[in-house]
Amino acid sequence: MDLLANGTNFLLILLGFGLLIFIHELGHFLAARWAGIRVDAFAVGMGPTVLSWRRGIGLTAGSTDAAVAARAGHPTLKLTEEELERHGIGETEYSLRLLPIGGFVRMLGQDDLDPTATSASPRSYNRCSIGKRMVVVSAGVVANLILAVVLFLVAFLAGVRFEAPMVGEVRPGSPAALAVPVDPEQADPGLRSGDVVRAIDGERVDTFADIQIAAAMVRPGHDLVFEIEREGMASTVQFLVRPSVDEVSGLLAIGIGPASGTLLATDEEAVPFVDRMLLRTGLAEAGVTAGMRLIESAGEEVRTFAQVQDAARASGGDPIPTRWRGPAIDGQPLEVTAALPVDPVFERLVYPVPMPAGAGDYEFGLLGLVPLVRIEQVLEESPNAERLEPGDVVLRVDTLDGPKLAEFRAAVMSRAGGAVRLVVLRDGEAVPVEVEVDRGGRIGVGIGYARELPLVARPFDRLGVPGPDGLATEASPAAPLALLPRTRLLALDGEPIEDWRGLREALRSQTAEAAASGEAATVELTFLPPTPEAPAITDRWTIAADAVAELHRLGWTSAVPAELFDPVYTVLSSDGSPARAVQMGFEQTWKMAALTYLTIDRLFRGSVGVEQLHGPVGIVHLGTRVADRGMMYLVFFLAMISVNLAVLNFLPLPIVDGGLFLFLLYEKFRGRPPSAAFQNGATLAGLLLLGGVFVVTFYNDLMRLLG
Repeated sequence: MDLLANGTNFLLILLGFGLLIFIHELGHFLAARWAGIRVDAFAVGMGPTVLSWRRGIGLTAGSTDAAVAARAGHPTLKLTEEELERHGIGETEYSLRLLPIGGFVRMLGQDDLDPTATSASPRSYNRCSIGKRMVVVSAGVVANLILAVVLFLVAFLAGVRFEAPMVGEVRPGSPAALAVPVDPEQADPGLRSGDVVRAIDGERVDTFADIQIAAAMVRPGHDLVFEIEREGMASTVQFLVRPSVDEVSGLLAIGIGPASGTLLATDEEAVPFVDRMLLRTGLAEAGVTAGMRLIESAGEEVRTFAQVQDAARASGGDPIPTRWRGPAIDGQPLEVTAALPVDPVFERLVYPVPMPAGAGDYEFGLLGLVPLVRIEQVLEESPNAERLEPGDVVLRVDTLDGPKLAEFRAAVMSRAGGAVRLVVLRDGEAVPVEVEVDRGGRIGVGIGYARELPLVARPFDRLGVPGPDGLATEASPAAPLALLPRTRLLALDGEPIEDWRGLREALRSQTAEAAASGEAATVELTFLPPTPEAPAITDRWTIAADAVAELHRLGWTSAVPAELFDPVYTVLSSDGSPARAVQMGFEQTWKMAALTYLTIDRLFRGSVGVEQLHGPVGIVHLGTRVADRGMMYLVFFLAMISVNLAVLNFLPLPIVDGGLFLFLLYEKFRGRPPSAAFQNGATLAGLLLLGGVFVVTFYNDLMRLLG
């Protein structure tokens, strides 16, 4: 599990999380001391005591209570301050508990689990004035907010690196692709790769995360106004974007990824993919390796991957001359010149009905035809490492012949925790294989399209047409052919078809005149059905004018995808100004506090699901991954958690500080506290609520850890 993959990160986050709890409880403790209240316990964590310290007793494994009773003859809570002093014993036990999920300060005359607890001692909590008790109750929240400001200040003084608010990949048919310009004369519909988001609904945007948060937190069914800076335009352009639910995250999103830079990724997870792609494209043979930076494309200096894609689109299919720079050797920068291949862009074919969550709702193909599925990679930890091989082409999954990629995923997911039978094409032979499926519905492989083979998967009869009003359907251009799955395409108008790139070029070549005149086109397709000893068939295929036009809109893309390059980063910094850092710290604290309340609101509205919530285990797990991004990002992360801890603690719920403060307000204005029955009932309800939240978040955390 990632949680335990890096012991240093795990320890850092655990210590950081403990610091947040310690500061919170320290706020209560110092306020209680200021108010003259006797504090019997100061604990970080919950559950059994691991270590404790008390003046006069010293450091003890477990609680100091037994040592106090042995010396003074009575338990600590039954001893007065005078008796404790006479025996040289401090009144407060400082302890570290087993479970790092909270902490507490136990004061004389105050018990979270028994709101009616009182004491006759003049130093008891209940004998203090209401004003002082309000200070004590709210001091933990104030301490966490102060800590957040300090942590943000440190982070901004040093500078924190984030993904820049630049649009990278725009998913076809997504809200971003369908974005409507406020002034249609300024721009065409849709956001583009390379667009920089400057503001959303008038609020400044600093990072890509700000875009994601704004989309996730919008009221369902409402538009966001994006202010976009686009290269070549003198002024910014406004677009209306209506977020929709993302099938992977379950949150409202607009369907974009962060922009990629030109540095090939070097993190542990990405390197195998980078190496494999460099081998496939021939770049490895030219000397390009992971960690190199692409500095020139088609004779132009490049700073973002969007510029590389521009060169690919303009290439007409020819490789792009590129220059790469690597780490210096003997003081001399290593530079490599290589031809970057380009791949043809295929149509995005949308399923006419929703697919199971996680399977995907579209394919990439041509005119309703899609390649078969190929096993690209078999992970080392895969339970099927000795059953499947890279290059295997899936001919059948269970009883489904020639599955498309999303159909293959759905079939495997339906066998979670069991096994699935495959037939794969390996070295020209059909090989039956039974593979193991884990509880998450995975078989431990990476998959892609077998575009090197002119074989078709199950053709689409109908296609989905995404639009602002939902999903409509239309007949697939390939439907009249009635091709069977695993049909081999042989020729188009007598021109042999060797692979899917060849099929695309043959279709574009034979329909060029029709495309120029805006008319339908008729071609002759020769194919071989998958049935044994079946003869080749030649069929006339009429392709509608709109399908011909779509075919000729297809362009070219870099053979090395954007995902293999590090993102474009921006640095949030006060430029060395402490005053500016303080201001940024207060601004970020206020922003995080407002966002926490907004998240709660969206939970009730249903646009944020409970499955998105993190508990302590999830926070530590997430934090171990955050720590890989550098110490300042970790400091920033802890500042955010500190704000969240403050806000959640001050919600008007029984058992947390906000509920206790509400009781004190009632007592202030009514002259008496709420009835014992009401306080006990409210406390029980609060315990049940918090217990339920803990169970749900722990379950969420566990599911994330398991996959």
